[in-house]
Amino acid sequence: MTERVRKQLEFYRKRDYRNARNFDKVDCTQQFSNIDDLAKHAVELYRYTIDREQPLFHGDDIFGFNIYQTYLPNDNHPAGKRSKFGNITISYESLLALGLDGIKAQVAEKLANCTTQEGKILYESIIADYEILDGIIEKYRQSAKTASPALYQALQTVPKKPATDYYTALVSVRFVNYALRLARNLHITLGRFDQYAKPYYDISKKAGMTDEQLLELTELFFIAMNFDTDIYVGVQTGDNGQSLVLGGCDANGADAFNELSEMCLMASEELCLIDPKINIRVNKSTPLSLYERGTRLTKQGLGFPQYINDDIAIPALVNWGYDLIDARNYSVAACWEIIIPGVGADIPNVSRVLYPLAVEKATEKLLECETFDDLLELTRKQIYAQCDEIYNMDNSSWRVNTPLLSSFMPSAIEKGLDIACGGGKYNNFGAHGAGIGTAVDSLYAIKKLVFDEKTVDKQTLLDALKANYEGFEDLRIRLSECEKMGNNIDEVDAIASELMTAYVNGFEGKVGEFGSIYRPGTGTAMEYATGCKLVGATADGRKAQEYFACGFSPSLLCKCGPLSAVTSFTKYDVTKLANGGPFTIELHDTVFRNAEGEKKVAMLVKSYIDLGGFQMQINAINKDLLLDAQANPDKYPNLIVRVWGWSGYFNELALTYQNHVIARAAHTFG
Repeated sequence: MTERVRKQLEFYRKRDYRNARNFDKVDCTQQFSNIDDLAKHAVELYRYTIDREQPLFHGDDIFGFNIYQTYLPNDNHPAGKRSKFGNITISYESLLALGLDGIKAQVAEKLANCTTQEGKILYESIIADYEILDGIIEKYRQSAKTASPALYQALQTVPKKPATDYYTALVSVRFVNYALRLARNLHITLGRFDQYAKPYYDISKKAGMTDEQLLELTELFFIAMNFDTDIYVGVQTGDNGQSLVLGGCDANGADAFNELSEMCLMASEELCLIDPKINIRVNKSTPLSLYERGTRLTKQGLGFPQYINDDIAIPALVNWGYDLIDARNYSVAACWEIIIPGVGADIPNVSRVLYPLAVEKATEKLLECETFDDLLELTRKQIYAQCDEIYNMDNSSWRVNTPLLSSFMPSAIEKGLDIACGGGKYNNFGAHGAGIGTAVDSLYAIKKLVFDEKTVDKQTLLDALKANYEGFEDLRIRLSECEKMGNNIDEVDAIASELMTAYVNGFEGKVGEFGSIYRPGTGTAMEYATGCKLVGATADGRKAQEYFACGFSPSLLCKCGPLSAVTSFTKYDVTKLANGGPFTIELHDTVFRNAEGEKKVAMLVKSYIDLGGFQMQINAINKDLLLDAQANPDKYPNLIVRVWGWSGYFNELALTYQNHVIARAAHTFG
C-alpha cells in the first residue's frame, strides 16, 4: 500500500466526508404534476435531479462523481414512477469502447430508422438523458481543474469518448454507476471487472506503468466505490450491489483468471473494505493455490470472496435456454443470483418459497396422515401452491421507464425495447428457497419419533407446536436432538432431495410475460430474518418466529462438523436450482491463525466445489467480539460481517440482522 492510498483510506474511515453532502429533502411532485406522459416525466425528473447535483471531491480524489444529494428528489405523481429496476450487470465493454458519444450515435441511427412507438420513446429518452448528463460532466470538468488535475485531464475524453487506458476506463466505470444511481437504478453490479478492464490495464502497463502504480490506481478506485455505501441502501446499509466477479472462463471455455484478477484480490485484502464484494468463479480444475489465495482474503473477516462453480452455473444456464457463449460470460447480481452482462434483464429475486411454511401447513393435517409419505405428499402440494402463487403474481410493477439503464444494455438498443419491458435477450424470473434445513429437520423428526419409533403421539406434537413448546420442554429437547441435515445421514438428506425436487417441479413448464421462465434457487436473501416471522414453532425444536439459517445451510439447531455439512449439502444436483444461493458457514477467526489452518479452509472450499457444490461463502467470525461491538459500537466502526449475499459494517445493521449474525456465530466451526 502506497502512502497515497494509506492517507485516502484513513480519510475514508473517519467518515467526516459525509458532512459535505446536501441533506435537504425535496418533494417535486407538484412541480411536474402537469406532465402525464411517463417518458417525458421521467426525463424531467432526471433533469431536475442532475441539476441539483454539485461536484463533490473527497480527500485526494482522482475519480470524483460522489453523490451530493443524500436524499434524491421525491416525486409521488402517478406519472412520475421512476424506475428502481436494477440488480443487473450492464455492458461495460460498450461503455469503454464507444463512450457516451458512440452509444448516442448508435441510438440516433436506430431512432432514424425506427417504426415502433416504443422504440421512438426509448431512443428519444436516451438521447435526452445523455444531454442532461453533459451538464454534470462539464461541472465536474471545471471543478476538477483545481480539485483533481488528473481527473480534469481524463474528463477531456471520458466518459463521452472511448477509454484510452486503465485510469480513464476506471473513471468511466465510476461515472456510469454514479449516473445510474441518480436515475434510481439500484444494485448495478461491477460484473466481470478483470475481463473488461484488462485491455486498458494492458495499455497502461505497456506504456510504462509499474505494478505498484497499477495497484495504487486499483486501490484508489476501490476506495472511491465505498464513499457512498451509506446512501446506496437496499434492505440494509451496505446492501448496495457493488459485486465484482473474477476469473471463470472466456468465450471459448479457457481459464480467464489473469494478473488483474490477482491485483483485485491484493487490493481487497490490503484495504479491508465492504466494497467491491469479491466473487471468484471456479471449477473442478481450479488449483488449490487459488482457494488458498481466496482464503487469505476470507481471513480478513470480510465475508468474501464468494466462490461460484462454473461446472454448475454454465450447464444450468444452457439448460434454461441461454446461449453457451452468454452462459460462459455470466456474472452475479447484487448478491449471488446468476445474470448475463449486457443482455440479461432477468429479475432474479422476484419472490421466495418458504420450505418451513410448507411443512407447517402440511403438519396441520398430521392427524389425517397414516404414513410419513402422506405427510411428505402434503408438503409437496404446499410447495407447489407457493410456486403457483409466485407464477400468478402481478409483475407489472417492474415494467417501468428506464432509458438510461437501457442505453448500456445492447440487447435493449437492438430491440428498441426498454430493458424493463422485454428489452433483454433474457427476461426471466428467479425465486429463492428459504429455510431448507429447518424444513428437512422438522420432517425427519416427525418421521423418526411419530411414524418410525411411534414414541410421540400426533396430537401431542400438534399441541406442543400450537403452544410454542410451553409446557412441552422435554419434547422440544427430544425433537431438537434428532439428526439434522448437515450430519451426513442419507435418510435425512433424502428428504431434502424430495423438497428441492418439488420446488423445481413446481415451476416446470410455467412461462410468463416475454416468454419468461422461472429459475428456482437455493438462497434465502433476508428471508432468514423476515420470512421466519411467518412460521410458528417447527418440529425440529425451533420456536415460533426464530431465525432460519442464512443461505443453503444447516439450521441453527444443527450440531455438525464442516466436512459432514459439506457432504450433506452436495448430495443433490443443484443444476436445476441454480438461480443462486450459497452454502454459508461460519468459522471461528482462530481457525485462520496459521498457514495450516488457512490451507484446511482452502481444502474445505475445494472439496465443496469438487463434490458439485454451487456457491460457497465463509464468515470468519468471533462471537465475543460481536457482542462487544454490539455493546460498544464506537470501538468497532469498521467491523465487517457477511449478512447474506453481501457484506456490511456490523454497527450499521438493524438489530435483527446483528442478532442473526451473533446467533450464527454461536454455531461456528473451529
